[in-house]
Amino acid sequence: MKRIGLVAHDKKKSEMVEWASQNKLVLSAQKLFATGTTGGEIIKATGLDITLLKSGPLGGDAQLGAMIVEEQLDACIFFMDPLTALPHDVDVKALTRLATLYNVPFACNRATADAVLGGI
Repeated sequence: MKRIGLVAHDKKKSEMVEWASQNKLVLSAQKLFATGTTGGEIIKATGLDITLLKSGPLGGDAQLGAMIVEEQLDACIFFMDPLTALPHDVDVKALTRLATLYNVPFACNRATADAVLGGI
């Protein structure tokens, strides 16, 4: 069982929900964590068991980063919207930096998410 973090920017949440629905069987065998809004939407659509963290702008991205540092996360799937400016961009960059620093698989779009999930 792998520990996977899930998060999506607002304009990518529906894509994350669709992806999670399509991968429900594999995801149901993992320990899932998600930022509040993203996780809530996934739970509503799929019924997956997900530990909810704070919303991304309220510290959820930082919580995922801390989990990486504490070796409590095996992968992070973060559907990013590259066309929207974000007030919490610093948190997003910190999460990306920590995943890179600690060599944790970090998927930022559907193609890389499929690749990460395929390796589990």
